Amino acid sequence: MSPIRAVLVVEDEPAIANLVALHLEQCGFEAVIASDGRRALDLLGKALPSLVVLDLMLPDMDGLDVLRRLRSDERSARLPVVLLTARGSEEDRVTGLELGADDYVTKPFSPRELMLRVTKLLAVREPVPQDKMPTVFGCLEIDEDRFRVAVEGRTVEISATEMRLLTELIRARGKVLSRTQILQSAWGFMPNVTERTVDTHIKRLRQKLGAAAAYIETVRGVGYRWVEDPSAASTRKAVTV
Repeated sequence: MSPIRAVLVVEDEPAIANLVALHLEQCGFEAVIASDGRRALDLLGKALPSLVVLDLMLPDMDGLDVLRRLRSDERSARLPVVLLTARGSEEDRVTGLELGADDYVTKPFSPRELMLRVTKLLAVREPVPQDKMPTVFGCLEIDEDRFRVAVEGRTVEISATEMRLLTELIRARGKVLSRTQILQSAWGFMPNVTERTVDTHIKRLRQKLGAAAAYIETVRGVGYRWVEDPSAASTRKAVTV
């Protein structure tokens, strides 16, 4: 598989797999189909695509197990993953996001909407024309051009969605962003993406940032804010999620 424009579609229903593949190809991607989890992991072990569209209800294993394997492997830890499934309960969505999925689309679905989500996820990885210097906040370093985040000199593996959240908060530094504003900037008010989705991603991002997590302040009943002086935020007794 081409490492630049290939998308792996893991789906056991041929009609759905072929529909997704058709729309991906119309958008300029190379679509590769795997009808079960083991085949998908075998393909991923040989070469990484640009993104994975992953069904949860596979014939041989739960799609969440495939996701766990991806996120536990250093090679695929940051690989964008969109879950495409009939399991649409809030619990299922939150579990998928907590395990590291970047987006969650429920069946029945709009192929055009799915393509929009795919292109938005991949856009964050496109090279920025100008050569920016990394942004530094104390022990935290963010290099958007190279898609790299480091805390205390150690690289932190984050997803495309987490990078988008991080950069949106930093660009609005000092200003409180409501969950609705974050949804608009990071997800574009896409259906089935709720305010709890924001909380789930923020929680996971904080866990990964470790010592730098304090830069993200929770403003009770409103949303989140990036603070350049975490010690000042702590005096306001911010509540974290």
